Amino acid sequence: MFIIDNYALAVFFCFITMLCWGSWANTQKMASQKWPFQLFYWDYTFGILLITLLLGFTMGSTGDNGRGLIADLSQANISSLTSAFIGGVIFNFANLLLVIAIEIAGMAIAFPIGIGIALVLGVFTNYIAQPEGNPNFLVIGVLLVVFAIIIDGIAYKKILRNAQENPMKGILFSAAAGIAMGFFYKYVAASMATDFVTPEVGKLTPYSALVIFSIGIVLSSFVFNTINMYRPFSGEKVAFKDYFKLGTPKLHGIGILGGVIWGVGMSFNIIASEQAGPAIAYGLGQGATLVAAIWGVFIWKEFKALPKENNWLIPVMFFLFLAGIGTIIAAKLL
Repeated sequence: MFIIDNYALAVFFCFITMLCWGSWANTQKMASQKWPFQLFYWDYTFGILLITLLLGFTMGSTGDNGRGLIADLSQANISSLTSAFIGGVIFNFANLLLVIAIEIAGMAIAFPIGIGIALVLGVFTNYIAQPEGNPNFLVIGVLLVVFAIIIDGIAYKKILRNAQENPMKGILFSAAAGIAMGFFYKYVAASMATDFVTPEVGKLTPYSALVIFSIGIVLSSFVFNTINMYRPFSGEKVAFKDYFKLGTPKLHGIGILGGVIWGVGMSFNIIASEQAGPAIAYGLGQGATLVAAIWGVFIWKEFKALPKENNWLIPVMFFLFLAGIGTIIAAKLL
């Protein structure tokens, strides 16, 4: 199977993750203009499963290193399979909260707050499980991200200070998503072998772990997204029949594309985690907050209602995110 053998390439893969994780929500913004986001989410989860299977049967089943997808799944123990599956369930719960937050507040708010919190928690939980990198640099990088989150929240409240909508609703959903999102990655990492070239017996390779993780996402959607369909926190109530009645090939394609984009990012991040370490790989991937904020500010114009006297908050937020991500990268080098 394809394996990364140096830190520089691992950082590049994490950079791709950053772009993917920060960009997939554009497909939600596009699709939700035509049909409910709950229905979009089904195609999104199918897209994640499809891309992990495709990568598993290609990149994960060629070459001399590691184990092929089928051989790896057949030898995995229950503990490893369960851990990867639980990671998918936790992620799905968190991601649905994030999707709701995007509907309420937009990408430029939901991502910096939600994924920023996930970055903070994820870096520390993964570092505790597998300490790699300079802890002082990791702490400084995380603190810079925290300050960026605070700035983003202040900007959002400035936008809605004269609106009838409660600004706390979007912030609370974003924060809840971030707290849950901070814990899924360690379960996926725990399911995998620490040596991808000669993986220990019973553990999963990254490609098979991703497939089980994706199955966890799809199956748990029948609980989480079904509740979201019939008891929505945002938007109108929808039924399963609407998926077939309202959906067009184009709309289904947009949703699947969103899942493929996110799935590529997750796959590249997991593949990079051996060389970068789970804490740094996850932290760099969650630099998606910056990418999503750029989309939200400059493409979707989600901050156009920000009072002019508060415009300085936006560049300060971007600077703090950049400084935090750069410091996290340096944690492995210094």
